[in-house]
Amino acid sequence: MKTTKIEWTDKTWNPITGCTKHSAGCAHCYAEVMSRRLKAMGLAKYANGFQLTMHEDTLNEPKAWKKPHVIFVCSMSDLFHADVTFEFIDKIMDTIRATPQHRYHLLTKRAERMAEYFSTREVPENAWLGVTYESSAVKYRIDALRGLQASIKFLSCEPLIEALGDMDLTGIDWVIVGGESGPKARPMKEEWALQIQAQCEKQGSAFFFKQWGTWGSDGVKRNKLENGKLLNGKVWQAMPA
Repeated sequence: MKTTKIEWTDKTWNPITGCTKHSAGCAHCYAEVMSRRLKAMGLAKYANGFQLTMHEDTLNEPKAWKKPHVIFVCSMSDLFHADVTFEFIDKIMDTIRATPQHRYHLLTKRAERMAEYFSTREVPENAWLGVTYESSAVKYRIDALRGLQASIKFLSCEPLIEALGDMDLTGIDWVIVGGESGPKARPMKEEWALQIQAQCEKQGSAFFFKQWGTWGSDGVKRNKLENGKLLNGKVWQAMPA
């Protein structure tokens, strides 16, 4: 476990590390860069770099955390990657169910595999399920998520790399939007984010604007902290009820 600067969560838990690129949003993966940096620093957990690795020894970590936390599961991987066995995912779900004081965010780009997994299993009550929806090419992920019986279902439109057009947010409780960070970041346009915000307001989904990232609302590339998180002059960071 570690604290995190991700604004919609406060801890991360990584029983799996490493991944492979799956869609356009993966092009400049922060986890890949970080994994290689941690390997170079000599951290044993990252000895395999960004090669997918399951860590049995970390499965029980949250059981020792008595204070309630909001936990992002597998920030350095994808829980539903094809190389992660359903048996290993079962063990992760066992820990989630055994720690009801925590709330867990499970975010994936492999929406179909998540749907396959939960087609024969119940979603833990304290697990929120989400899919990354960064471009119109992966719109199908929403439908895969929509059919699942989770207490909260959410979209992460980050990095938002194009206008998403009309969205059917039926059954979607929460939408997170953010621009890309890093030296190779692709710019996000304000109208793309505002279009999503308007649809959330109309359809009743909570809207959370995380950050601009490397490119500001004015189209200037600078430090992401300078670009901030104001959208149309306002902070939008609603949470689902």
